[in-house]
Amino acid sequence: MAVVMALFLKHFVVEAYKIPTGSMQPTLMGDERADVRDRILVDKLSYVARAPRRWEVAVFRYPLDRSKSFVKRIAGVGPEELKIEHGDVWRRAEGEAWSVARRPPSVQREAWKRLDRMDAEESHWVERDLALSSRWTMTGRAIVARGPGTAAFRGGREAIVDGYFDGYPEEIVPWMPAAEGESGNNPVGDLRLEGTLRALPGCESVTVVLREGARHYRFELPGPAAPAGAVARIDAGPYALAAAGDDLPAELPYRLPAGERVRFAAENLDDRLALELDGEPVLACAVQPAEDQNSALFVTLAGEGADLEELMPYRDIYYTARTSEPVHVPAGSYFMLGDNTQDSSDSREWTYAVFELHGPTPEAADARVQGNWRERENPRSVAHGDAQGPLTYFVDEWGEPHWFRQDQAVRAAPRPAPFVPRAMILGKALAVFWPLDPGRDIWRLKWVH
Repeated sequence: MAVVMALFLKHFVVEAYKIPTGSMQPTLMGDERADVRDRILVDKLSYVARAPRRWEVAVFRYPLDRSKSFVKRIAGVGPEELKIEHGDVWRRAEGEAWSVARRPPSVQREAWKRLDRMDAEESHWVERDLALSSRWTMTGRAIVARGPGTAAFRGGREAIVDGYFDGYPEEIVPWMPAAEGESGNNPVGDLRLEGTLRALPGCESVTVVLREGARHYRFELPGPAAPAGAVARIDAGPYALAAAGDDLPAELPYRLPAGERVRFAAENLDDRLALELDGEPVLACAVQPAEDQNSALFVTLAGEGADLEELMPYRDIYYTARTSEPVHVPAGSYFMLGDNTQDSSDSREWTYAVFELHGPTPEAADARVQGNWRERENPRSVAHGDAQGPLTYFVDEWGEPHWFRQDQAVRAAPRPAPFVPRAMILGKALAVFWPLDPGRDIWRLKWVH
């Protein structure tokens, strides 16, 4: 009975998988050289009751080699059109306009990549435009500001780009090898700044500025010494749209309390600006899409000053595109992306290599085989002592190996195969339960969003 129950649970309810590659890093780690390979629990029951949803992390049979299981994030759900532009995933159903495929809040929290890897004494914040009487001190993630002035993240002169190790847990980075995928080439406009501030009684205002190209989005918080009638507001200038798509206003009566700690977060995400105070969204404003993604972060104070602590800058995942053409996702199929977009084998590149095989005699049957096209891996030439030359080694879509001479096969044009049929999806990634490595302070226990 125990064996029967174990087999039933594994096949229908929950199963454990090991992550072998880094395509979903840092959400799911799979680096052999760093010896960090997550073990995850996969929920197989949910997809029996309902269809997979966009942005869920799914385990599935790899359509180009069905002997293997892959894990990726669902980005497209057919029927629809999909494209990647300015680092975002855009979608439209038939008869609709293009719109950004926004992530649910729990998934977006997983997608934000922290930018400030540092030890306790360093700071990525640089003072700018201080008054002669101002005295600002910056240590780690804290700024003690006395008098008016501005602090810029990394100096504010170079664009924030898609660095490979952005968002990795600090305890894992020292064990990771150098990045192999392309990174650091794309400016990222979607930014978020979190922190805690304590305004002094003479503080007139605290303003977070997120730059995107020539645009400067201002998140203004009046201080205790602000003039009467001052309001907290988001100022997007001429780029603001009439509505943000929700019920939040772009301004409201508010001023920072003197001497009290206030948690704040300001973000530019998917053409929407938002401000949170003490964990609650209070302001929002939609903006026009920006072609120029060069970005920077600033904090500006007027008046007596304030103390800022736990300043955490983030960037969004910047999805890279293999083509500018939209993809038509058919009904019952899914388009998959890896969170490690610079180094992920996913729907953007999946292609069949196709061979027409001919029998050694006219009476022998011809055959057609296709399988995962991996440069220098599949197919590949294998040395052979036969006078007729080397053999071609090729693994087909069922995981079956083939060997054939060059005169027995004609290579047809490659065929894109970017979609995963519904029947091949095995389950939803639920949680990471391993590794636990006290010697390296690595504790991979978390839910997967």
